Amino acid sequence: MDDRENLTEFYVILVEPKYGGNIGAVARAMMNFGFDKLYLVNPCKLDDECYARSVHANKILEDAEIFSSFEEAAKNMDFLAATSSIESKTDKKHLRNPIFIEDFAEKIFELEGKVGLVFGREDYGLYNEEIAACDIMLRIPTSESYLSLNLSHAVSLVLYSIYIKREFIPTGRRNIGKIEKGKLYEFFSDLLEKINYPEHKKENTKIMFKRLMGRAMPSKWEYHTMMGVFSRALEKIKNQKK
Repeated sequence: MDDRENLTEFYVILVEPKYGGNIGAVARAMMNFGFDKLYLVNPCKLDDECYARSVHANKILEDAEIFSSFEEAAKNMDFLAATSSIESKTDKKHLRNPIFIEDFAEKIFELEGKVGLVFGREDYGLYNEEIAACDIMLRIPTSESYLSLNLSHAVSLVLYSIYIKREFIPTGRRNIGKIEKGKLYEFFSDLLEKINYPEHKKENTKIMFKRLMGRAMPSKWEYHTMMGVFSRALEKIKNQKK
């Protein structure tokens, strides 16, 4: 395993899974592709079927961390990728504007830190507020006749896409972490306030910016450049109002 790969840690986060068999199948897929960190949010019972379907991946189930809320499971992640079969039909609706998993896998190793791969409920998926909390949304292309995948199949495809890209891990680039992202979003929000951006458009525009930064995965240098631009813009607006 490449030392650079160790800079990116992946966590599979299952939100309120309803069937033990699916959890076991997810654990098996994780072991197939070399992932071992499983977070479960309000899961069903890890029953006999769960352990039977995990086959040789029992340790992943035994080491899984259980949380009472999505917020608790996600709070220590540096980057969150939601998955959903439901996407926006227009670029003007940013919440569910996805990127393909192949594009995600190409760039994700540029990021140092903890990456949460978030999968929703078998019957409903992820709620809008859970998707909004994530940096990007991933989409697995499927037939229009039946869009949604079985939970373990969706996890398998995402992990496989990441697994096959490991040998192409880029070098020499350092991406921003959770603290920098928070400051960047805060400055962007302040800028919208200062320019009296229309109130009814603010939330959608903030999500658009979050999705844009999620796809770009800016480097430290790019982050400092953007922060410099935002700082000057805010300072100039402040001086003009005096």
